[in-house]
Amino acid sequence: MRTVPLLIATVACGLAASGQSGPQNITPVTTRTVLTKDTIMNTMKVEIWSDVVCPFCYIGKRKFEAALEEFAGKDRVEVEWKSFELQPGTATDTGRSIVDMLAAKYGMSTAQAQATQDRVTATAKDVGLDYHLDRTFPTNTLNAHRMIHFAKAHGKQDAAKEALLHAYFTEGKNVDDQTTLLAIGAAIGLDTAALRTALEDGSYADDVRHDILEAQQLGVRGVPFFVFDRKYAVSGAQDTQVFAGTLDKAFGEWAGSNPVVKLETTEGPVCTPQGECK
Repeated sequence: MRTVPLLIATVACGLAASGQSGPQNITPVTTRTVLTKDTIMNTMKVEIWSDVVCPFCYIGKRKFEAALEEFAGKDRVEVEWKSFELQPGTATDTGRSIVDMLAAKYGMSTAQAQATQDRVTATAKDVGLDYHLDRTFPTNTLNAHRMIHFAKAHGKQDAAKEALLHAYFTEGKNVDDQTTLLAIGAAIGLDTAALRTALEDGSYADDVRHDILEAQQLGVRGVPFFVFDRKYAVSGAQDTQVFAGTLDKAFGEWAGSNPVVKLETTEGPVCTPQGECK
């Protein structure tokens, strides 16, 4: 199993903005309690640091999802998306292609940069993703991350993450543009008036910064980066089998101290929300 110790990460898609490294006051992970009829159970958290313009983050999402779908304990796994800016401070430039940017940044020819993009597109196709990287351009992702936090507060974080990745990599949309973000929000059922207010007043920027600080504290150097119960980590868009094995190991250890509690209920006269008392 190609997992890595929690505080050691390899570069996956880009470098962290800060040179800060090493663990510093890492916040312990919290679990969510799920209540069903006659049952109380906690959920194990998987935290995923990624950026919405990272091609391997979308590929890694699909590979992790494939593993989770086949995992017997998937109903007791909670996924939380964490913000990571590959190039903080980047100015969105709709008139410049990613190929041109890569060629300039890494000192390669346009043909070499295009060949790199073609390889990534082929890798994405293998997991069912339709990349159109010729439509992509340098984009600042702070607003997109703020929107994801807004969606999290309204129970739609995964839907927002998926929609933003699809918008950028498949549709070539500007995910830094407020009109685009509002349209995406409307499509996934968010309150667009409240989202507009949040985008305009700077809401959730502190949440984005907190996620990035946590990444620095955990030693994350690139994304995607998957953390299982703050005990095990997988760096990069690994094979589905790697995610499956890590889920098995982490959940097996976690479940030992988080059993499902079956309530022994003594029945008696009650009144229900429907107005029935019996």
